[in-house]
Amino acid sequence: MSAAREPDLWPAPVAPSGLDVEVRLPGSKSLTNRALILAALADGPSVVRRALRSRDTLLMAAALTSLGAVVDTSGDDWSVTPLSGSVPGGRAEVDCGLAGTVMRFVPPVAGLVAGEVAFDGDAHMRNRPVGGILSALRGLGLAVSDGDRLPFTVAGDGSVPGGVVVIDASGSSQFVSALLLAGARFAAGVDVRHDGEPIPSLPHIEMTVAMLRARGVSVDDAVADRWRVAPGPIEAHDETIEPDLSNAAPFLALAAVTGGSVTVHDWPATTTQAGDALRDLLARMGCTVTRLDAGLRVTGPADGRRGLQGIDADLHDVGELAPAVAALCALASTPSHLTGIAHIRGHETDRLAALATELGSLGADVTEHPDGLTIRPAELHAGAFHTYADHRMAHAGVIVGAAVAGVEVEDIATTGKTFPDFADFWSGLL
Repeated sequence: MSAAREPDLWPAPVAPSGLDVEVRLPGSKSLTNRALILAALADGPSVVRRALRSRDTLLMAAALTSLGAVVDTSGDDWSVTPLSGSVPGGRAEVDCGLAGTVMRFVPPVAGLVAGEVAFDGDAHMRNRPVGGILSALRGLGLAVSDGDRLPFTVAGDGSVPGGVVVIDASGSSQFVSALLLAGARFAAGVDVRHDGEPIPSLPHIEMTVAMLRARGVSVDDAVADRWRVAPGPIEAHDETIEPDLSNAAPFLALAAVTGGSVTVHDWPATTTQAGDALRDLLARMGCTVTRLDAGLRVTGPADGRRGLQGIDADLHDVGELAPAVAALCALASTPSHLTGIAHIRGHETDRLAALATELGSLGADVTEHPDGLTIRPAELHAGAFHTYADHRMAHAGVIVGAAVAGVEVEDIATTGKTFPDFADFWSGLL
């Protein structure tokens, strides 16, 4: 008798050799959610154009609506009317789901409206770090319930004193971005000083600073590990959202493992997105990377994955790319060492442990370190790849499945966090 098949396993399609495809990606989650926060705090209505429609961004829109903003998500371009100053009905409940940006970016905003706001989310979110931002908010004069995890409550009176705050943001750059995004609306602005190990994912803070400056906010980041936001208005600003470049990782990986070409349309000439690092990472692994008028083309090694080279890479600033890069490394012909990513243990799941477990279950030779992975060439085989409700883990699974027959990815629907209908789009492409 054959063993019972696990529920919710999706057979990952194998990619044909010499693949040549073009893709258009949904908008960036990071840009969309920052734009929504700033629009809700602005001095007039604005529009977020080509907004990403996904679970995380709809949760952000719902959170801001519960605080008194009006966010119309009915079309491709989302119109936002800023917060009115008080929570409708005096109390609101914010569902963070699995969205770190909602859990960390919305509490400072909640202090700027009068009323009580209760935060909770999916079960796993109760394990994700948020204590740093909650302690900072208490230090800035907000009334925040005791504890350092979900659920928690913020009781706002419509104003936040602001001022100097010292935090340890080594667990997440979102701690800094959360304070900067709302800081201009604090009475004294905010002066954020980081004290701890190096902050991961610095490009995300640079993204926040650039978006604030585009709205007329004065941000002084001349001193390392310190950001000063002057008090003042946030100008209404219509934002056009770039494609999510981190979501490009599994698609560009297809070129790497097949020896084919993949073109991603509308790749920006300049960007603060961490996903832009894919250009350098894939080139170092043996791919040819070419900028086109249409976007970015990646062509894999002529002999496919046999020509794919391992890589020594410090991914500290681009940790969200680690699952996709690790999957490629498991398919490469030489060893790889990925370092600087201890912080991804605190993402949707402990991504280092999950990658070591799941790649290892498919035959990969993986050694897990406190801050990274060593991956050596090995023959991979069919099997189940579990995702732990983590969209980036699902990306890793489909990359391996594109090169190895018989890989089944559990809970492929988790990709809806940043890419609705990913499974159908992926299957149609292949």
